[in-house]
Amino acid sequence: MAKTAAIILAAGHGTRMRSGRAKALHELGGMPLVMHVVRAVEKAGLDLPWVVVGYQAERVEETLEGHAEFVRQPEMHGTGDAVLHALSAIPDEVENVVVLYADCPLVPAALISDLIERHRQDQSAATLVTTYVQNPTGYGRIVRDAEGAVEAIVEEKEADAVVRQIQEINTGIGIWRVDGFRQLLAGLPFHGEEKYLTDAVEALRRQGARVTAMVWEDPAQVMGINTRRELAEAEARLRMDTLNRLFAAGVTIVDPATTYIDADVEIGQDTVIYPMTFIRGRTKIGRECHIGPMSTVVSSRIADGVVVEQSVIEQSVIASTARVGPFSHLRAGTYLDRDVKIGNFVELKNTRVGIGSKAGHHSYLGDATIGGRVNIGAGTVIVNFDGTAKHPTFIGDEAFIGCNSNLVAPIEVGPGAYVAAGSTLTQNVPGDALAIARGRQENKPGWAAQRRSKGRDA
Repeated sequence: MAKTAAIILAAGHGTRMRSGRAKALHELGGMPLVMHVVRAVEKAGLDLPWVVVGYQAERVEETLEGHAEFVRQPEMHGTGDAVLHALSAIPDEVENVVVLYADCPLVPAALISDLIERHRQDQSAATLVTTYVQNPTGYGRIVRDAEGAVEAIVEEKEADAVVRQIQEINTGIGIWRVDGFRQLLAGLPFHGEEKYLTDAVEALRRQGARVTAMVWEDPAQVMGINTRRELAEAEARLRMDTLNRLFAAGVTIVDPATTYIDADVEIGQDTVIYPMTFIRGRTKIGRECHIGPMSTVVSSRIADGVVVEQSVIEQSVIASTARVGPFSHLRAGTYLDRDVKIGNFVELKNTRVGIGSKAGHHSYLGDATIGGRVNIGAGTVIVNFDGTAKHPTFIGDEAFIGCNSNLVAPIEVGPGAYVAAGSTLTQNVPGDALAIARGRQENKPGWAAQRRSKGRDA
């Protein structure tokens, strides 16, 4: 079978987005637009795509490192010029190139596969992807000959009244035979400072070559994103596709209208997602969990049977049957072992908590290793930062940390040790010891009554 390569055009600025960021790097479903297209190419079974970069080239290359080969378009001279630059880099054994666009992120892998097969069957010089829309205003119209081959792509401003009634439009996506394509692109005319890839259709027809089209029935999957509104519309479409995938996998989503789940998220069977919940990044959630309401989970791994209620979980790992919340915050690097209970208003950062330990109320635990079956009393603060560096804390198995305790790191509390409520510790505590680090209480009988009496006399 003829070798086929993919070219993704990602050099443009995207001025209609009104952004300082390259359009290819705007996010959709938790990943850059261009990454969606790269993944579609991968799923279609092709080798690494050739991505044409220009504006903010370094940032695009960094984002796609390991997922693509790169060709730089030094100056923005249009789609025809961009493809010509790509053809100068692809291997000689490539016989066909699929041209895709970074701002067309909903294109499915099935479209690419079907396009390649259709092109092979028709043996055309080019096979374009078209679609039908109710309102074609602004799009190039597909004009076919009597045999159904593509005669021309007529842009809106050049279309007469008859052509403007055509509802079949050009998506820009297509597959082109490489033989002779370089020479053809090099000879395309300039429109101002740009060469249009669409002009290649007319050029091929003048040579007597055959150009065919494959109609894609779902217009939303092949529409480009040029504005913030179109980005939001694509986000809504992708979000519903993601929710439908999860429904089919046995996940309960109580209120789809207020649940936002990124495209890469995986959720196990019989998990329930409650309203106003955001699950982002490369998060993986196990079976029979309860997440939400009003929770945010970012790039974290959550095992089976976990409950997260009205809390924020970021880049953390939670083992089975743990419970978090309400109103707690797990920051990056947190690991909760099984059966851990983190209650309300507890913040953890870069902290490992052992099996069955509990931190029920209003505590900060940072840069700590906490053993199993430890009790962290309300108001406990691990004082891990000295203004310059962070320091570790180690708490052994079955230790008991009393309420309103400050553990000034670096410090170690041994297994089975007790810390008296209200203590501020600056020294290690041996195992099974009781640490008391607070001022001695002194009661002065009658002092308050005397003070009130003096106040009345005054």
